[in-house]
Amino acid sequence: MAEDYEEPDFDIISSQSGFEVRLYTDTIQARVKTMGEDWRGSSGGFRRIAGYIFGRNHRKQMIDMTAPVHIWQEGDGTMMAFTMPSDLSMEDLPAPNDEGIELIHSKGQTVAALPFSGFSGPRKSERLKRRLQNMVEEAGLVSSGPPMLAVYDDPTSTLPFMRRNEILIPLEGPNPKED
Repeated sequence: MAEDYEEPDFDIISSQSGFEVRLYTDTIQARVKTMGEDWRGSSGGFRRIAGYIFGRNHRKQMIDMTAPVHIWQEGDGTMMAFTMPSDLSMEDLPAPNDEGIELIHSKGQTVAALPFSGFSGPRKSERLKRRLQNMVEEAGLVSSGPPMLAVYDDPTSTLPFMRRNEILIPLEGPNPKED
């Protein structure tokens, strides 16, 4: 379960009715884009990034798994990202063998977070994205990017009622470096 994995650091800025506003720190992510809009089709993306952290890289280096896996729509495809362990710098990370995997410095950001359990399929995720977007607007906040699905537990081995998922919406707001 996700409790065994490192997660990105954040501070809770406020608790709103039904969601939290969080300020995340900078991270490094391994990202891959798959074509199409159905996140289930991105399982190939998961295997590609998992291959990278399990040694399919220029140094054959194993990299610790973290949680969550982030999934969002970008253009005509679906992006998937694994956050790299916080003790590794860009220089510490080996180059991917797969040219479609990019290592990205992801700047810390303010997000609205809506936790949920159970299945995280496309219909449920889309419904919760709309719900969170409505709550964000009702709270007078402004989104600044596409909503993301954050999946913390292995959907093939974790019972649905024990699964931890979140919808995250980037918000206009303070950046950790600006404080």
